Amino acid sequence: MNSGSWLLWGFASTVVLTSILAASQGWGMTRMNLPYLLGTMFTPNRDRAKVLGSLAHFANGWIFSLVYVAAFHAWNQTSWWLGTLVGLVHATFILTVLMPLLPSFHPRMASEQRGPSVVRQLEPPGFLALHYGRRTPISVVVAHMIFGGILGSFYRFG
Repeated sequence: MNSGSWLLWGFASTVVLTSILAASQGWGMTRMNLPYLLGTMFTPNRDRAKVLGSLAHFANGWIFSLVYVAAFHAWNQTSWWLGTLVGLVHATFILTVLMPLLPSFHPRMASEQRGPSVVRQLEPPGFLALHYGRRTPISVVVAHMIFGGILGSFYRFG
């Protein structure tokens, strides 16, 4: 594995993915703020949650980019279209499995079955994260496909 290439392009891909998701929220496509959701797992303080969540999101980006790189090595090839395809699979997993499970391990998120409480006040994302807006899945899929496309285009075997 080419660690330098992975670190550089994993970080760059995460910056672009995060920017796309932030722009999607700013443009009103979604109400989802992924760094904030991640940060509130660690603290109820809104300002600290944004900082901690951003750090966690970038760490997750590097970890997931390592999975992409491992797939490229397993297939002994890399390309923009292969990365984009892996990004589609990644986004599908997040939207169909991870988002619906999020309330079960997020200490401050209400569940769809029990609703909000004094501690659990964050709205659950629901299937495909549709509770955050009907265009949320579009922004998540596009962001992850671009994430994978960047990794597939620029990662170089060592």
